[in-house]
Amino acid sequence: MARAMARGWGRPVVCADPIAERARSLAAEVGGEALSGNAEVAERADLVVLCHKPAQLADVAREVAPAAGAVASILAVTPLSALREAYPGRPVYRFIPSLPVEVRQGAVVQAAGGGGEAQLDAAVAELFAELGTLVVLDERLVDVAMGLMSCAPAYVALVAEAQIDAGVRKGIPAAEGAELVVQTLAGTAELLRRRGNDTMAVRREVASPGGLTARGLDALERGGVRAAFSDALDAVLEEGRR
Repeated sequence: MARAMARGWGRPVVCADPIAERARSLAAEVGGEALSGNAEVAERADLVVLCHKPAQLADVAREVAPAAGAVASILAVTPLSALREAYPGRPVYRFIPSLPVEVRQGAVVQAAGGGGEAQLDAAVAELFAELGTLVVLDERLVDVAMGLMSCAPAYVALVAEAQIDAGVRKGIPAAEGAELVVQTLAGTAELLRRRGNDTMAVRREVASPGGLTARGLDALERGGVRAAFSDALDAVLEEGRR
């Protein structure tokens, strides 16, 4: 996700990684500099973006906190209270991005209540809004949002794969089937956006009563598509609570 955000911002960064080659590769791609460690990043950066594993919060904070200015976290299941404890006296922000931020088409959730001085708050929010649609939510809903949009690129890819495979089973070559399915997904997303995210209206435009699409939708409902997505969200949240 760090690489996806850096690509989306498209500007030089200073970065560090336990695997030094990954940091060098990122700096070479987007510009900037790979540094020797987290402490040096904190000394050089106006805003430190935490992209490590949640369990590493305390260890990384010991390196970063002494020199950090402002801190933005994209760590899952790591509330603002934990960030404030790890970075006392520092402005802290909590964001959850999704992979399409790499092409500035993602969604980014911000937990309400973070930050400090108004001008800095606005600048940090503007920075993350460059990556896509920024939605501010009460923090109690952030993990739910993560299950909807941060995991969703994998779900959408699976849905696309399933549709492509269904076409292949009926004789459509995989490459052509992929073009048809992926472009339809992209176009439908844009159509929904222009229609104010009115999913029901778009479904009704495509599915005439008793028609072919209605039959297909009925098959998907009988197959448990809604229950499957609900179960997926429950599974993500249950694992996150452990």
